[in-house]
Amino acid sequence: MNAVFTQRVTGFPRPHFKLSIEKTLQKPTEDVVTFDPKKHLAYQPPSKVIMMKDIGYPDDVGVSPVAVSQPFQLFSPEAIQAMRAEIFKPEVREKCGFSSNIAACQLRGYAKDYAPFAYDAWNHPETLALISNIAGVELVPEIDYEIGHINLSVKSDEETKEELNIINKQKRFYAEDEGIGGCPWEDDKPIVGWHTDSYPFVCVLMMSDCTDMVGGETALRTGNGQVIRVRGPTEGCAVILQGRYITHQALRALGTKERITSVTSFRPKSPFLKDDSELRTVRPISDLSELYYDFAEYRLEIMEERTRRERKELMKRQKTHKKFDTRGHKRFLEESIAFMEHTDHEIVEESKVKKGYIEKVDFPDVVVGSAGEGRPAKRSRTE
Repeated sequence: MNAVFTQRVTGFPRPHFKLSIEKTLQKPTEDVVTFDPKKHLAYQPPSKVIMMKDIGYPDDVGVSPVAVSQPFQLFSPEAIQAMRAEIFKPEVREKCGFSSNIAACQLRGYAKDYAPFAYDAWNHPETLALISNIAGVELVPEIDYEIGHINLSVKSDEETKEELNIINKQKRFYAEDEGIGGCPWEDDKPIVGWHTDSYPFVCVLMMSDCTDMVGGETALRTGNGQVIRVRGPTEGCAVILQGRYITHQALRALGTKERITSVTSFRPKSPFLKDDSELRTVRPISDLSELYYDFAEYRLEIMEERTRRERKELMKRQKTHKKFDTRGHKRFLEESIAFMEHTDHEIVEESKVKKGYIEKVDFPDVVVGSAGEGRPAKRSRTE
């Protein structure tokens, strides 16, 4: 598959060309590998976990008091190579490739049918335990379709070399404040504009060598309108973000030939916690039949569990000769109606979905600081 890549970064050339992914990226191994947590998990805890209250949000805004982690090692190099081998299967690129107004090449919904290693890795109890421990709430993958959403960006040798030359010439600007204020060539255009995610938590896994990478941070908008940055992950490392409730954007990474990230979305395992997942940002870049099946099924499962518990409570009260809890049952019905109406709102008729178009949201002037480091705020160059 040939994908079209367009780069628009101030100070750099703006080519519009086609690249053969197979020729540009490292050839994956053909060996079939089975996920083994003892071999393929290489977990090292994050140096810091930033809480919602640390960035000006109340603890009860989302589903956890945790906002975002610093990068942490999650998978071994062997695991990353196995995942890469799966995403470069011809059938994955042919049947699961998408593009949009904000991303030229994405792979979605491939794991269950074409990537048994990645599917098992993200569903394994030990992986989920590690991610849940960091997130501060027990999590499970949102739906099968959202396991391993791939963002794929590839540059030519000439383009990468030119970026590195410019970066080396201007490196002193970046070094002066250790990148906190951003570098002048990187701040101009984020990968994706300010947005919130469709799902409660995301785990962003880096699948590329980032040795020469400059930039690539995640910018978070705080509760008081400032912006802070969290370092981007390196190969095999991940970042966990409660992105449904925090406005954020991914800043552009320069100086690397490829940048491949895997984004897996998560929701609370308990059916009794808040679930306001939506499909706003993923509907235009999905096989709607597959997406809707997964979304509708898990929402019905949640409703089933909630209804079963309510029925048990009714029966228990009756057997113990307690008065019917009119107010409590009506509250359950109101919450159930709101839950089902939300599901209905998200399942939009196919004819009304504009394929490949994701709406952007612009925000006013912001102030930039460094996440969790107590540095003085600085005015952003990304206005």
